[in-house]
Amino acid sequence: MAASSSSISCSFLVLLAAVAAICALPWLPPSAAATAVSGGSAHRHLTAGFTRVRLKESQFVVQKPYDVPLRDRYKESGGVRIMWVFATDKPISNTHPGGARTEIKVNEIYSSGVWQFEGDMFVPSGTSGASVMQIFGAATHATTLMLHVYDGKLTYYHDLSRVIADRVYDRWIRLNVVHDVGAGKVTVFVDGERKLNATGQGGTAHYFKFGVYKQSHHQPSHRMESHWKNVAVYTKK
Repeated sequence: MAASSSSISCSFLVLLAAVAAICALPWLPPSAAATAVSGGSAHRHLTAGFTRVRLKESQFVVQKPYDVPLRDRYKESGGVRIMWVFATDKPISNTHPGGARTEIKVNEIYSSGVWQFEGDMFVPSGTSGASVMQIFGAATHATTLMLHVYDGKLTYYHDLSRVIADRVYDRWIRLNVVHDVGAGKVTVFVDGERKLNATGQGGTAHYFKFGVYKQSHHQPSHRMESHWKNVAVYTKK
């Protein structure tokens, strides 16, 4: 009996040491260490208490340059949505004031409550000067939030001093964006780690968009591209 107890104690100590070693790895941020231990719970806890919105495919509305066919700017493969645009492209209509883009509008409009966008994003190297995700709708201008990519950095709008994530090129990252309409707050998580708290911009109607949308700041690249999978929307009211 004593030998059996000693064996169990030794096994328990070995397990504790292994967990401590993973959590202490210097190249893993806290969220990644948590994922290594718990098998992804660092991501899953962000949607706890939310209800997933049942979206139809028809609610993923692709907006692309009006003078080219959809296949020349968008494709789906293995559950991945791939969008690209060129800096010289036309807007989405010949009367639209916005710039070149290939974006998906998630046609689920909300005006109250707490809403969350979730998706896995991949940005190929070379893409720069593009909005890759936004919350549309505000009181004084078009958007409540825009996330841009400049030279491999994910930023809050075009503010290079507010870097949300470094080295985003050529790797999948998990993006969670929470919009608390009543409180006027927006929170952005990258790979399960909180990276941005921002104020809301008011407005009475909002929806999420993702893809690539050329910006006029910091010398945009000629070609801009982003890939997306596992996109979902959640809410709690």
